Amino acid sequence: MEKQPGRPAKHLTEQQIRQAMKHTKSNRAAARYLNVSFPTYRLYARAYYDSEKQQTLYETHCNKFGKGIPKWRAQEGKDPILQDLLKKGMSWESYSVEKLKKRLLYEGHLAAECTRCSFHEHRVLDMKVPLILAFKDNNKSNWTLENLEMLCYNCYFLYVGDLFNKKQINYLEDAGDAIVQNTQTDWELDDYFLEHFRDIGLAPKKEDGSEFIDKI
Repeated sequence: MEKQPGRPAKHLTEQQIRQAMKHTKSNRAAARYLNVSFPTYRLYARAYYDSEKQQTLYETHCNKFGKGIPKWRAQEGKDPILQDLLKKGMSWESYSVEKLKKRLLYEGHLAAECTRCSFHEHRVLDMKVPLILAFKDNNKSNWTLENLEMLCYNCYFLYVGDLFNKKQINYLEDAGDAIVQNTQTDWELDDYFLEHFRDIGLAPKKEDGSEFIDKI
């Protein structure tokens, strides 16, 4: 059987699910704790049953109203203090990583360059720098400053993992190939230049009846 592209399947045991539940307050937080996608976590959490509560582990850990999870609400248009966001245990549900990244750069806690190779070149079009906020321990719920770093796309690929899956890479490469092919043009030449290119071997001889030169 041909091996399917992508990440290998990750099996979660009941013990792993219960351990994640012990350290989190919601199913989504538990999925992040285990460093798996939410659909993967949900699949396994629903497969294990709590006989005492007569519910699946997924149902047991549901927290529809976010009980016990700190909620940051804007007051008078102000964001929470960044130092509060960087405290260990800060919940992902209450603030986006995108906002966190912008705050870290704007307030100078992290430089707008790669931590590993110091790359900081700006794209001329919009002055953006290709940087990704990475988590050193791979725990995206750990927002302590010492666990955060900025990585360029190249270093992220080398030290963390793939930026694109195989299907996305194939799409980008195929699209690029199509663009190159679409730029190839047949040029019609006047008699003077056609004769000149024949003399230097870049055009067919007269006997084949061709009056075009292709892909110069």
